[in-house]
Formats: sequence, C-alpha cells, structure tokens
Amino acid sequence: MRAADVGDTVMGRLVAEYGAPRAVEAIRTRALPPEFVAREAEQERPQDLTSRLNAWYARLAAADPVADVEAGLRSGARLIIPGDPEWPTQLDQLGRSRPLGLWAHGNADLRFSCLQSVAVVGARAATAYGAHLAAEFGVGLSESGWTVVSGGAFGVDGAAHRGALAAGAPTVVVLACGVDVCYPTAHEPLFTAIREKGVVVSECPPGVHPTRARFLIRNRLIAALSRGTVVVEAALRSGALNTATHALALNRHLGAVPGPVTSAMSAGCHKLLRERKAVCITTPEDMIDLVGVIGDDLAPQLRAPVVARDKLNEPTKRVLDAVPSRGGAGPASIAVAAGVALDKTLSALGGLAAAGYIERTPDGWRLRRQPSAYRKASESVALDPPPTPEPDPTDAPPPP
Repeated sequence: MRAADVGDTVMGRLVAEYGAPRAVEAIRTRALPPEFVAREAEQERPQDLTSRLNAWYARLAAADPVADVEAGLRSGARLIIPGDPEWPTQLDQLGRSRPLGLWAHGNADLRFSCLQSVAVVGARAATAYGAHLAAEFGVGLSESGWTVVSGGAFGVDGAAHRGALAAGAPTVVVLACGVDVCYPTAHEPLFTAIREKGVVVSECPPGVHPTRARFLIRNRLIAALSRGTVVVEAALRSGALNTATHALALNRHLGAVPGPVTSAMSAGCHKLLRERKAVCITTPEDMIDLVGVIGDDLAPQLRAPVVARDKLNEPTKRVLDAVPSRGGAGPASIAVAAGVALDKTLSALGGLAAAGYIERTPDGWRLRRQPSAYRKASESVALDPPPTPEPDPTDAPPPP
C-alpha cells in the first residue's frame, strides 16, 4: 500500500497472482517473476516495468509499516484486507484495481453497512436545490434501511451524509486521503459525528494528503461499495460523472436527478438522461425501486388527485361539457352538442343541477358560477380616507 499508488493495476495483478509477501520480496530484490514480465509485455498497453519497479523500490525502502499500523491504532482506525470478515466482497469486482486494503475509522461494520447501500454523489458547488434534494435522499434512504455512501466533500456529499445522520442511520465516507487527515477541514465535526454511527474509510495509508488524481481514483470505491449510484447535481465536467462512469463499468444501477434546464449544475445529469445511461430519479423511493429487490422495494405509483367530476359516468360528463358557461341552452341543443339522447340528457341535467354543477336561467341551462375565494373590500372601505388620529395631549404646546 505504501509502495504503489492507489488503483495501480500492475501492482494489483502482481499481488493477485503471487500474493502480497512474494510481491514485496520481488520489489525488495528488484526481480519480478519472468512469467509475470512476459505476460505484462502481452498487455494491450504494456507498462514500463523497469521504471515502475524502481519507483516501488524507492517507496518501499522509505516505508515504515509498523509506524503506519501504530499511527492507525492511535487515531482509532483499523486495517482491513481481503479475506477479513469486515471486507466488502463487492470490491472484488474491481478486478486488478481492487484496493490492497482499507483503513476504516468508525463504530459501524463496513461490510454490513454496505450490504444494502446507495451512493449519493454530486457537485461540490451545489445549489440550494441540489443540497436540499441530497439531504432528502439521505433522510429517505436511511429511514428505509439503506446506507448512504459518499465522498464527504462540500455540497451534495455533505448534505447527503447530514441527512443520513438526521435519520439516525450509519453512513459511509470514502476519503481520498488518510483517515487521520480531515479533508475538507471544515467537515471535522461532520466526520466526528459519522464515526460515532458510521465509518470513514480510505485506501490511503495514515498521513497521506489528497491529490486530484486520488479523488478520481477514489470514486471507483464509492461506486463499487454500493448497489447503485444517484447523481443529484453535476456539471458537464464533474467528479460525480466520473463516479457514474465507474458505476456503469461495474454494471451497477445509475440514476440521475433532473434539475432546471437553465442550471449549469444540472447539465451533467441531463446529459446522462439524454444519452439513456441513467434512470430519471426524483425521490428516494424511485432509487430504492431501482436498486431494491423486485416485488419488495417497489415505489408507489403516482396518481393524479381525484376530483368530484371523475365520479360522473361518461354520458353525464358529455352533457356537462356541452352546457355553456354563459348565456344558456335548452335541453335539445345540449343533447345535440353532447351526442346523447334527449331522455338521458334530461336525466343528466337534473342530476347535475342537484349536485350543484349547473343552474337554470330564463335563457336555459348554464354552468353554475362557483363563489370566488377572493373577497373584494367594499367601495366605502376602499375609497374613504383613513381616519385622522386624535391629537396626543402630551404633544400640545406649552402655555405661553
């Protein structure tokens, strides 16, 4: 973990084929297995193994594994490696880019927390719209038993984590630095609260500070730890879209929240929807329906509000549509306009009048005017000038 950069696929292949102890020995002796070198040369894009091995050697020589473990223990963190009970097995789908290990700091069990989880990602410079929705998703997902996974950044990430904490549920933060390094520093209170109920994880050893490359490589872990990813807000050039790309590569579910078409912060979401790479998500229930168990986690069907007119039968609706709103019309003309027999029209008119839909005037039947909720002030009140206040005795001039 000290010798190689995070996400180093060459190191991943070396460890996968020969195991970590033999890989370390090969680096220390500067002698990679010949068959490994031959296979690497057959790759579509072969790496310069000599320079890679020299870099590994220099970093490993400067590493102090015992100090790393002690520093992790002092901060309250623990090291998890593949095969441990707490290791999330879904990370194995990353193949050769699977992390060599993870540092975890928090009271929640990482594997258990990620069994039923959703990644909520989005812009750091989130709008009020995006922050509000991210918090709603954090609350809604958590209340339904789903763990929120995100990157702990400003904007959408932080709002989603706070929403999960507000619901009293654990949440998972995936950092691009060591778990003993707080980035962003303003989120130190947030990370402290998350460690109480959830867990903060990183593949970077203690003391490592974030870089732009580590943020992008970190995103693959956010996508891999969860069953699906929802992008709340994202510009056309956004780290959230990078996470979405990883989710698609892992065949995970991907959702995107639409926003105002005038907002540059929603342009990335609209691009995902337009290219049919993501499913339109508007509520936490929609996301649970996407990633949940078929038949058990279905979102409720949205229905239009029912009004009294919906309960009328079809001939009566046609008669009502034929009644004018002004003037009046006789039953015969209404029957012709509605295409309904005269006897049925007369019966419908009687029922509509009794229900208060229409009224009879000297000119015939017309729609009944509904009383307005707005009450006009009387003309006297509107036109009369305001009363002149009586003089205050204390304001009287003193006697001469």
